[in-house]
Amino acid sequence: MSDQIKTNNAIVKRSEDFSSWYTSIISAAKLALYTDIKGGIIFQPRVWKLWSLIQKEIDQRFVHLGVCNVALPTFIRYSEFMKEKEHVDGFAPEVFLITHKGKDKLDEPLVVRPTSEVIFCDYFRKITTSYNDLPIKYNQWCNVFRAEKTTRPFLRTTEFFWQELHAIFDKETEAISFTKQILDVYYDFATNVLNIPVIKGEKTPGERFAGAENTYTIEALMQDGQALQCGTSHYLGTNFAKTYDIKFTNSANQNEYVYQMSAGVSTRIIGAIIMSHSDDNGLVLPFKIAPEQINIIELMADKDPNVHLNALKIQKTLNKYRVNIDNSSKSFGYKISEAEVSGIPFSIIIGSKDLANKQVTIYRRDLKTKAIYQLDGISETIEKLINEYNANLFKRAQDNLRKRTITISTLDEFKNAINEAKLIIAPWGGDIDDEKKLKELTGATPRCIKENITDNVKCFFTNKKAKYLVYFARAY
Repeated sequence: MSDQIKTNNAIVKRSEDFSSWYTSIISAAKLALYTDIKGGIIFQPRVWKLWSLIQKEIDQRFVHLGVCNVALPTFIRYSEFMKEKEHVDGFAPEVFLITHKGKDKLDEPLVVRPTSEVIFCDYFRKITTSYNDLPIKYNQWCNVFRAEKTTRPFLRTTEFFWQELHAIFDKETEAISFTKQILDVYYDFATNVLNIPVIKGEKTPGERFAGAENTYTIEALMQDGQALQCGTSHYLGTNFAKTYDIKFTNSANQNEYVYQMSAGVSTRIIGAIIMSHSDDNGLVLPFKIAPEQINIIELMADKDPNVHLNALKIQKTLNKYRVNIDNSSKSFGYKISEAEVSGIPFSIIIGSKDLANKQVTIYRRDLKTKAIYQLDGISETIEKLINEYNANLFKRAQDNLRKRTITISTLDEFKNAINEAKLIIAPWGGDIDDEKKLKELTGATPRCIKENITDNVKCFFTNKKAKYLVYFARAY
């Protein structure tokens, strides 16, 4: 089945079955395995290293904004969770409850966190008294649990990992500004680290986070034309503060409710990386977060000790990168194929003949090409190739986004475009019920608002006056 991780290393072609191609890549590259619990996956070493590198990149950006990392409990008291009605209604179908301790029934069930707004509210209430305490900007890297109806590795799993940033402020303007600032951080991370072009904007009411005043998103378009939400930032207003009584004394010695936001990027971004860049030969990974950035493949090193000695010299010269030396007894064909499937950006091939000519052969994963370079100046050569590699990955994904983006004005045009796997820009004036009707009819959802409309333009679906130009697509 398309949602099952294959147990062999055969990679399905994208053109034959994109869903099976995706899971076959995960299997062949040894990223994840299913457990015997629906939606449970094992994160294997290479993909966990990749996730750790993602954490490092995001943490570096957060530090500059005054964000501190914390760790909060996994369990939430059921009565506390139930206080915020809109939040509860949004997550109720996905919540896991613990009702027993061993054979004994608990006095009150515990919610296994689907997200941590509630537990952060309890924390903020305990540590906030005065405007001098604010702002507070905390982030945690953790696992959360949701009972998904359909599962697919990294995209929708019962347990997944993410960062969730929660912050409170004494001024509404600062809270809103910080909400948008975090979206800009996600945008920069996606484009400049992951080489994924994304659109960013505000979600429509039907796609808004449960309990939020506004939700802002970055959305990427996969190679099959489906959109993937890659990161969200939510302005919560005082909704949670009023429910959980988070107050502070302002400079006039009056009590006020804090203004709150939350934001997150999860392991579903790994799915975005795979489906944005990879090909029928295996993974293609952005250079900055590739677990192994450069692989040195030795040829006949057992017969010429100088091969290994020079491989070590190259590794030392390139020590600011993650460089692996493959001096195993596997055949050259197997080594280069393994590096290709694993998505290692560059393979440096070195043997006795290469050393005699003071040169090496470098294989580029993105282009699947080999070229000969002089051994002298290898550091400068690699730096140049890295810039070309990153630019090429971004361009290929951007070309896919551009060729699939289309503007329409009628429902018939919309239906045709969706069936052709397009990202649609369309005038919209519908409400939440209209969003649901459109999804039932076409399978498409609004991804985010592109811009406001001031002209007298009709909504393609309701024929009412349109308020916005909105991006629509089928989505993961």
